[in-house]
Amino acid sequence: MQTSRLADKIGEAIPGLRLCMDEPMSNHTTFRVGGPADLMLFPASVEELSCVLQFLNDAHVPVYVMGNGSNLLVRDGGIRGAVIKLADNFNHVSVDGTRLRAQAGISLARLAHRALQASLAGLEFASGIPGTLGGAVAMNAGAYGSEMADVIVHATCCDFHGNMYYLNLEELELGYRTSRVRSQGYIALEVILQLEQGDQAAIRTKMDELNQRRRQKQPLAFASAGSTFKRPPGYYAGTLIEEAGLRGVGIGHAEVSELHCGFIINRGGATAAQVLKLIELVQQRVWDKFRVKLELEVQVVGED
Repeated sequence: MQTSRLADKIGEAIPGLRLCMDEPMSNHTTFRVGGPADLMLFPASVEELSCVLQFLNDAHVPVYVMGNGSNLLVRDGGIRGAVIKLADNFNHVSVDGTRLRAQAGISLARLAHRALQASLAGLEFASGIPGTLGGAVAMNAGAYGSEMADVIVHATCCDFHGNMYYLNLEELELGYRTSRVRSQGYIALEVILQLEQGDQAAIRTKMDELNQRRRQKQPLAFASAGSTFKRPPGYYAGTLIEEAGLRGVGIGHAEVSELHCGFIINRGGATAAQVLKLIELVQQRVWDKFRVKLELEVQVVGED
């Protein structure tokens, strides 16, 4: 079905739904690369999302669901079909005692700030992670010795047919950069987090300290998707890459960060093809020197 016709039909079926056609994915990823999505949809509620999924299923339109694109590399050909974005349009949060209930599109920075306002401790580690809560659950995001598994109580999810799943911590099967949400292809909708009552000043101080460490050690001045590779068992990806002589090596405008070799950065104007060629170079050099296979932490989607 032609994109404009599909957009018209969705607009008729779901009045008020925000949508865009031929939307550059470079505007929606922290890497700032990626070709256009045929159609991008921004549901603002579970009900709207359910209607969107049902409509797209009935129309046999391929669907990709994303957060704020902080762990995403979209190829230069873009994404065919529909992209559903759950970010600022899907970010309600409430406090009930020492628990937070939040929609999956809220950024971890905003969620951590809300915990700070309520003098709740336990999310300080997440305040500088550039992702959404949904992505953090799917990847069991972590930093500085803590991870989402430490604070999650329950997550409400659905699949691409709109079937609902209510998963407790054990059922989420959270591991290193993985979860049942990711392995089963579920969409995280809402999450309940258990925190602890704390001292607001102490919480703020810890957040500031961790964010200062992040600014000193990570190339935040450049576009990137965070850590490009998973941590290999027994090693650190950044150390292997540095010892393979790749610090500052680039292809086009994509470059291995000189500040932290575990990051591939976009110095401005990089293409996805350049980033992918550099990823392949890094993986091959590390394999040749150490016989260690670097696996991507970044998710790669779209067409060449």
